[in-house]
Amino acid sequence: MRERLTRKDFLKVAGAGAASAAVHSAAGCGTLAKSFTQVPDEYLPKGGSKVNVIVVILDSLRRDHVGAYGNKWIKTPNLDALAKESLLFTRPYPESIPTIPARRAIHTGVRTWPFRNWHPVSDDGFKPYGWAPVPQDQVVLAEVLSAEGINTNIVTDTLHLYRAFYDFQRGFETFDYIRGQERDQYRPMMSVSDARVEAVTVPGNIPDMRDKARQYLANTSHRNTEEEDWFAPRVFASAGEYLGHIKEAQPFFLLVDCFDPHEPWDPPRKYVDLYGDPDYSGREPTVPNYSDASWITEGELERMRALYAGEVTMADAWLGRFLNRIEDFGLTENTLLVLLSDHGVCLGEHDDTGKPYWALYPELTDTVFMMRHPLGKGAGTRSDYYASTHDVAPTILSMLGIERPQQMQGTDLSPIFEGGEPEQRREHFTLGYNNYVWTRDDRYVMFSTNTGEEAKLYDVKEDPEMRKNLAGKHPETIKRMFDEYVLKDAGGPLPNY
Repeated sequence: MRERLTRKDFLKVAGAGAASAAVHSAAGCGTLAKSFTQVPDEYLPKGGSKVNVIVVILDSLRRDHVGAYGNKWIKTPNLDALAKESLLFTRPYPESIPTIPARRAIHTGVRTWPFRNWHPVSDDGFKPYGWAPVPQDQVVLAEVLSAEGINTNIVTDTLHLYRAFYDFQRGFETFDYIRGQERDQYRPMMSVSDARVEAVTVPGNIPDMRDKARQYLANTSHRNTEEEDWFAPRVFASAGEYLGHIKEAQPFFLLVDCFDPHEPWDPPRKYVDLYGDPDYSGREPTVPNYSDASWITEGELERMRALYAGEVTMADAWLGRFLNRIEDFGLTENTLLVLLSDHGVCLGEHDDTGKPYWALYPELTDTVFMMRHPLGKGAGTRSDYYASTHDVAPTILSMLGIERPQQMQGTDLSPIFEGGEPEQRREHFTLGYNNYVWTRDDRYVMFSTNTGEEAKLYDVKEDPEMRKNLAGKHPETIKRMFDEYVLKDAGGPLPNY
């Protein structure tokens, strides 16, 4: 049997700047996929009941902040090493944005866009189209797996998931809901002084963002200086502990939904100093207004980018510890691992910050998506297929040999592991965010309001950063993409509420 090149092996050589050399060295004895140790057939996907599934969601992780996707200055060694063991999608997009619509698609395999028959959630302040509970007539992935005798578990600090109203708990047998993220009404805000709020906001922050910061400070008032008290460390440490228990009850499904690197951005100073001025002593812009960038100075914006990058590196570091636990428990070769993000965040690249509806640029739409096969099939392979959030559930069910519910509109991505193509051909892709819609093909990205107004067009082959708007020069292309892509995919005119 050949020895498998593990993620730990890759990290050792990557630390010396020889990551690609290590992969090519492995390839010299055959492909990385072939170098994985062979295991009995009953552990193969579609071959038996002992394949485990782990899904990791990293909220607000931008594609361009990960080394495996080309970033040269942000440290993400664990994501990069995992990518070498995985099938990596180079053009993944959520079928809808933001948090709740994206997760509805992940859990149900059903597109949330075009948000028909949507009704605002009465008790939630943030109400973009599609922000609503999982529909009662839609079955979720955990329910299907539980019915097949698979042990289902969730570890998360994403506050929406543990609000019973949204119904994301369906199908899970054990839960670890880590309280206190963002606006979670976990502790009274009145204990937080204005001075403390000012320290983590800047003069241009609107009152709503100051309130977000105040709630977060109240929630984390118990935190000491130990890194383990931050949220990403708590999520991945808990997930690692869960593995120690559920490995005795295989097969299992473990969903690890980490809200980092979503704001507020307050990683330990050692991470921020990797990207910002080590002597910085000013106010910290930990929360962005969801608007244009006129509220923030250039210096504050630079600092905000450093805070976000530090949060990304912290999340990566603790993800790495969790991945080590998978290896330590001997679970790698009978566990399918899926890792993805739900959307990104704007940091001033196009004069926008946060997640404003109209800012459908790469910093907001471009996500991360990779899948590690139990036997390493497809390891190191890159696919430009338009993989999306609603493909997660049908892919998992297919790989476990479980019949998928008819409701599921996503496609099975697993044929790509074998060099094949998914059943659904996607020569373009369409997504929605509130009353705005976005679509792309191999050459152009176009986005507009649901009625086609405010249209922008970019030639992403020539202009991948989308700096030169061609809408005025090519109105016929905008009309074609809106009619043939958007309206066709939506099945007719888009709603406006």
